[in-house]
Amino acid sequence: MEDYTNFSRFFYELGMLQRVQREGWKLLGVTHPESVAEHSLRSAQIAYVLAILEDHPSPETVCSMLVFHDIGECRIGDVQKVANRYIQSDERRAVSDQLEPLNDIGTRIFRLWDEIESQDSKKGIIAKDADLLELALTACEYKKQGFTAADDWLEKTRKRLNTSSAKKLLESFIETDPISWWDGLKQLKKHHMD
Repeated sequence: MEDYTNFSRFFYELGMLQRVQREGWKLLGVTHPESVAEHSLRSAQIAYVLAILEDHPSPETVCSMLVFHDIGECRIGDVQKVANRYIQSDERRAVSDQLEPLNDIGTRIFRLWDEIESQDSKKGIIAKDADLLELALTACEYKKQGFTAADDWLEKTRKRLNTSSAKKLLESFIETDPISWWDGLKQLKKHHMD
């Protein structure tokens, strides 16, 4: 019987992403920003849709890339841009060290991670755009809560997007009220499932 201890340890380590907060938002005064895990989930969901909008034949792969994109932050934390000027973290090494005990599966996950970092494939470009779009979506939510400095983050994100669908989505995020999704849903209606 194969020893699954290394997988168990890896999954426990991934639990750290639920506790690591997205530090950059604290620069705006957000005291309790979302966790890296929350960011990763919505990024992966955006990636799936964005890949379809971009007519990519494998939205599942692009989605999977985002599922594993931030795993290095279990070990190095989420280093925001100002701190990053003074602290040089080696995320590649952290991810490599994390995945080495998983042998072939670790190699496959590392390839997904590296494809976003290298930006040398359509999948990697779409995945990076999805990661940036999640940041923009969160910026719109924080802006709605009164953190007006989030506008700067939206402008910087606009300049970094590559795909036409990502650029259109960003404009839609900006124009759409973050709490409008529930408009009209407060009225109770009986639905019958057939």
